[in-house]
Amino acid sequence: MKNSIITFIGGGNIASCLIGGLIKTGFDTGKLRIADPHPEPLASQFAVRRYTDNLTAIDGADVIVLAVKPQILTEIAKSIATAQLPKNPLFISIAAGIGITDLERWLGGTHQKLPIVRVMPNTAALVQSSASALCAGQYVSDAQRELAENILRAVGLTLWVKDETQMDAITALSGSGPAYFFLMMEILEKAGINLGLPQESARLLTLQTAFGAAKMALESNEDAATLRARVTSKGGTTEQAINVLQAGGMQKLFDDALQVAQQRAINLSKQFGEQ
Repeated sequence: MKNSIITFIGGGNIASCLIGGLIKTGFDTGKLRIADPHPEPLASQFAVRRYTDNLTAIDGADVIVLAVKPQILTEIAKSIATAQLPKNPLFISIAAGIGITDLERWLGGTHQKLPIVRVMPNTAALVQSSASALCAGQYVSDAQRELAENILRAVGLTLWVKDETQMDAITALSGSGPAYFFLMMEILEKAGINLGLPQESARLLTLQTAFGAAKMALESNEDAATLRARVTSKGGTTEQAINVLQAGGMQKLFDDALQVAQQRAINLSKQFGEQ
């Protein structure tokens, strides 16, 4: 990977996180490029090559990371299709809802055998703690799979899925997931305040408890149900609280929430694919 030239189309949060993560791993900044209409904010962050023209930025690149909003990816991909690239680069798309087949079509058709990896990270990439799912197109080599994985590992955990249709479920679970936990933390903090705790105390206790629970789960070989049972004493305060949450239909609420998020991802994929 160290000898690869990587171009990022789009300089938003995820691109900035990936670049920052790569630099922290010791990646040569001279081999990193950013193409963005307004590269000035990035100049103070990273000593990498910056461009306003996408086609100039991708010339000679080994990897092209498409880090733009889905709404404008069609136009950008079709413009890339007009370029005479000296290499057959690996394309990594982090645009939600854009399928590999549609991206292949926009980039010039499947006859070119373009290697494409679709990725669904989440906003925890901002603190190098993303959960990123990757799905490889049919023309991605083993070396390119490793390269894509190494790039995404710079901002957290990675896992591969074989069936691209699972990406919609992943979008609902981990792509949108940080917001669910923020909502739960918001609710817990307010509940603590309603019990009489000062706002700052309720906030700090909520945040540290959430962090501690996640750390315990990550460092344990047990599943979440076992860990919950282990900290729930029979007849104790925790059991009483859990009983109320379960009686209130918490499982069904999350089932319903993820189902509508998944369906929205499917609908967006169809909408963007028609372009």
